[in-house]
Amino acid sequence: MGWAIALHGGAGDIPVDIPAERREPREAALRRILQIGVSALNAKQSPLDVVELVVRELENCPHFNAGKGSVLTANGTVEMEACIMDGSSKKCGAVSGVTTVVNPVSLARRVMEKTPHVYLAFDGAEAFARDQGLETVDKSHFITPENIERLKQAKEANRVQQDYTQPIKPKVPDGDSKLGTVGCVAVDGLGNLAAATSTGGLVNKMAGRIGDTPIVGAGTYANKFCAISATGIGEAIIRETVARDVAAVMEYKGLGLKEAAAYIVDEVAPKGTTGLIGVSSTGEVTMPFNTTGMFRACATEDGLSEVAIWKSG
Repeated sequence: MGWAIALHGGAGDIPVDIPAERREPREAALRRILQIGVSALNAKQSPLDVVELVVRELENCPHFNAGKGSVLTANGTVEMEACIMDGSSKKCGAVSGVTTVVNPVSLARRVMEKTPHVYLAFDGAEAFARDQGLETVDKSHFITPENIERLKQAKEANRVQQDYTQPIKPKVPDGDSKLGTVGCVAVDGLGNLAAATSTGGLVNKMAGRIGDTPIVGAGTYANKFCAISATGIGEAIIRETVARDVAAVMEYKGLGLKEAAAYIVDEVAPKGTTGLIGVSSTGEVTMPFNTTGMFRACATEDGLSEVAIWKSG
């Protein structure tokens, strides 16, 4: 048994002909950030520290829908969400409706460690971030020209856009409608597990909408069996309690991580809605999805290393 780590940058209808100028920076970012996580695990940092570190890096990368890359609500604003969970203690923290915090995942960890609560949202979460001295910026920091264009196209089509939905128009500047939710799961050589997920939500979502990312057991979960971070269509993931169900199938049916995750993704979650990354206490790693693709990466102490988008074979 050794350490293992996996991270994702969102699942959805990712076209196989996605332009190289859009695909390659995301793959490069996943490869670079994976190495940051691997180095941290090799340095004996805790899985909780590792998943926070990795998700902070993903939030700071404009190529993904979290932190700096967050997409816009129907009102043209940003409402970010994040969650972090420690498997051994089941301590967890979550935030929603964050508008000025540079790294929502770190705010979620502060909720976990510095309050008696699990979940803070909107003005209360913002006030707590200021009290904790976390880095904040003006709301305009998150509103990029690309995301303004995505919102405009979604409004013209009168629809809410999911992760990596095919472009509404043939001449979408960036070749896809939005960027993907991010997450990381990790386990150390002692079997300690942690998970973290962060997102800007959906393009053209109603103001106040909350997705699966910050909901413990839906988009994020960790216990003594596994750590899971999900991505895709939040409403479907919430209805199926995807992350918790993987852990439950392992615990109550005695299945291994790969078999349990495959069952939930292939047999339970509606087709085209769900992807996840998971690691087990024994160092197993899995990254199944029932969408066209999922930006993902993983590594294990015994030498496995992978960065991929579509299914192999």
